Amino acid sequence: MFSEVLAPIQWVGVLLVVTGIISLALFNLNTIVLDRNKLTSALVLAVTTGVFVAAYTTYDAYGIRSAINPFTFIFWLFMIDGFFIPTVAFFRWRSMEIKPDLQGLFGRGFFGAIIAFFSFGSIMMATRLDNVGEIAVVRETSVIFAALIGSLFLNERVGSKRLILIVMIAFGAVVTKIGG
Repeated sequence: MFSEVLAPIQWVGVLLVVTGIISLALFNLNTIVLDRNKLTSALVLAVTTGVFVAAYTTYDAYGIRSAINPFTFIFWLFMIDGFFIPTVAFFRWRSMEIKPDLQGLFGRGFFGAIIAFFSFGSIMMATRLDNVGEIAVVRETSVIFAALIGSLFLNERVGSKRLILIVMIAFGAVVTKIGG
């Protein structure tokens, strides 16, 4: 769609990232106790999520490349989300039996919105300035940050096997980026 082609070494990086993510999922599947009756629907949702991420990454890259001013595109994207997401959140909050304090939620939501603007905005700018395929692969390193956040703030154990797979994902992203 963007007339971009990955070099052969970049495909090795993509393969490392994909293999690392799938291996991490399989490792978690075999080690985490879960309700096996819900496994099929969970896998369908995971694949569906992947399809949607690919679709919106492509759509957003097309949109930001088409915009005369990329910041206008990012601004309107967040303005539209800024209407729909709080509306959905309000109806969800209203239907909860035990309602959390709105003042605390507002503060965290505001802080999260600022972080989202800069993190997602930077990804959007990267897709405007560089190859979308490379950026999409590098974006999948979010698994590393999820592991760090889980380990540092949620007291989750990463373990040596997960750490090896996370390093594999990071290495694949580096190979994909520098191989071009």
